[in-house]
Amino acid sequence: MKKNKDKEHVEQPVENQQENANVQTENAKVEVENAETAPIEEVSETETLQAKVAELEARVAELEELKLRQMAEFDNFRRRTNKEKLELMTTAGERIFKDMLPLVDDFERAKDAMAKTDDIEAVRQGIELIYNKFIGFLAANDVKVIDTIDADFNTDLHEAITTFAAGEEKKGKVIDCTQKGYTLGEKVIRFSKVVVGE
Repeated sequence: MKKNKDKEHVEQPVENQQENANVQTENAKVEVENAETAPIEEVSETETLQAKVAELEARVAELEELKLRQMAEFDNFRRRTNKEKLELMTTAGERIFKDMLPLVDDFERAKDAMAKTDDIEAVRQGIELIYNKFIGFLAANDVKVIDTIDADFNTDLHEAITTFAAGEEKKGKVIDCTQKGYTLGEKVIRFSKVVVGE
C-alpha cells in the first residue's frame, strides 16, 4: 500500500507536468496568434488613416481651385459692372446733351433775330417760346420745379436765406423765392432759396 501511495505520488507530478506543458503550449499559441494579428490591425488602421488623409487633401485642393475660380469670376464681374456703369453715365450724359442741342439752335436764332429787328414784342414772344420748350425738356427728363408759392417752409426742399415779420397767418410760410429749386425724380438737385415769415 505504501508502494501504491508512492506510485501515485510519483505519477501525479508527471500528470501535472503534462498539464503544465499543455497550458504553456496553449499560452504560446495565444501569444503567437496575438503577435500575428496585432501588426495586421495596426497596418489596416494606418492604411485607413492614409486613405482618409489623401481624400481630405483632394477635397482641400478641389475647394481651393473652386475658390480661385470664384474669385476670378467675381473680379471679372466687378470690372464688367464698372465698365457698364461708366458707359451708362457717358451715354446718359450724351442723350441729355443731344436733346439740348435744339434749344441751343433756338437761342442762336433768337440772338440773330434780336440783332436784325426792332420789334421788342416779337423778341419777347420768341424768348417765351424757347423758355417753354426748355421747361418741357426738363419735364421730359423728370426735372421739376419745387413749389414755393404759399407753401409751408420745409427744410427738405427749401433753404431759408432770411426771415421776415409777416404776421401770424404767414408764420412758417414761404413769403418769397429768390432762386427756384428743382428735383430730379424724388431727389432734390437744388434747394429753393426762400424768405420765410416769422
